[in-house]
Amino acid sequence: MATTYYFLPTRNLFGEDSVKETGTLMQSLGGKKALIVTDSFLAKSGMASDIQKILSDANVESVVFDGVEPNPKDVNVEAGLKLFKESNCDSIISLGGGSSHDCAKAIGIVASNGGNIRDYEGVDRSTNPMCPMIAVNTTAGTASEITRFCIITDTSRHVKMAIVDWRVTPQIAINDPNLMVGMPPALTAATGMDALTHAIEAYVSTAANPLTDAAALMAITMITQYLPKAVANGTYMKARDKMAYGQYLAGIAFNNASLGYVHAMAHQLGGFYNLPHGVCNAILLPHVEEFNLIGNANRFRDIAKAMGEVTEGLSTMDAARKAIAAIRQLSEQVGIPKNLRSLGVKEEDFGIMAENAMKDVCQLTNPRKATKEQIIEIFRSAY
Repeated sequence: MATTYYFLPTRNLFGEDSVKETGTLMQSLGGKKALIVTDSFLAKSGMASDIQKILSDANVESVVFDGVEPNPKDVNVEAGLKLFKESNCDSIISLGGGSSHDCAKAIGIVASNGGNIRDYEGVDRSTNPMCPMIAVNTTAGTASEITRFCIITDTSRHVKMAIVDWRVTPQIAINDPNLMVGMPPALTAATGMDALTHAIEAYVSTAANPLTDAAALMAITMITQYLPKAVANGTYMKARDKMAYGQYLAGIAFNNASLGYVHAMAHQLGGFYNLPHGVCNAILLPHVEEFNLIGNANRFRDIAKAMGEVTEGLSTMDAARKAIAAIRQLSEQVGIPKNLRSLGVKEEDFGIMAENAMKDVCQLTNPRKATKEQIIEIFRSAY
């Protein structure tokens, strides 16, 4: 049997007002001047200056970089790195969802190792530890605040690079549901479906193990139960809190068991058209998993059960199909667009996207192997 690795940040905080500990935590990591990596919305909303105040109360200086775009690009990383160096920063705080965390990780790994972010595409390409980093999460979806995954768009190739490196894992992750209350329903839905995709892909992954299975199934149950409630009423704190835990559990699962074709294909849609990652995942999820059914029907039966479906008395395959129906129903409930056509995707790009998807690191652990033609067919069925 191959060795199983288990990756997770050293310290993780949950619950209302846990963000208030950011300053003392940064002190404990030895950070004296932090670069806060965020987007213009969170900077304008005052959330970044709230973090600055918490830091200064703990005698930690800070400077804000608010140039993160959705689907962060290599040029965002370069701009952040420039500010990090010019301001003599020694540590990083990411504030936001997956885009902010990924951009911050990329800045950190290049600041500590030199070169360009393109040098780190692939698995474990860095040699020096990253500078101290705290990830303050404001969405319940990507789990990037706890993972060794960092996805950056290479603007020259229009490809989303996957940097998978245990050294980009933040040392501390904070999930304070108070910071998630302001998320609009559509973003809540998209990030929540992203988390569900993480849990399902990790559960059927060829690298799944008992630790990831436990996390994935619990995540599937919690997300199915609480995502519609969080979308319906963003100020319902119980739903926000449970979604923070649900997406975190999904993160534990995929951080260690990896993913599959849904992510491999969604990365191409993001790289080509700059589309929201969670929405791409949600649209592709039932189509890819239908293709995967014969690869591990027992696992899909478990997923159906975790999603609250009654499976007693059914054959394994009939029970497994209920999982696909439940995924479609949840997507519809939370208002995910029905198909790729509605997002402006072009059929003539399927060939090149399928080719790139087959090179994406996420496809390695998919439970059923596909040809390029089969991947084009999945794109077409989601179109």
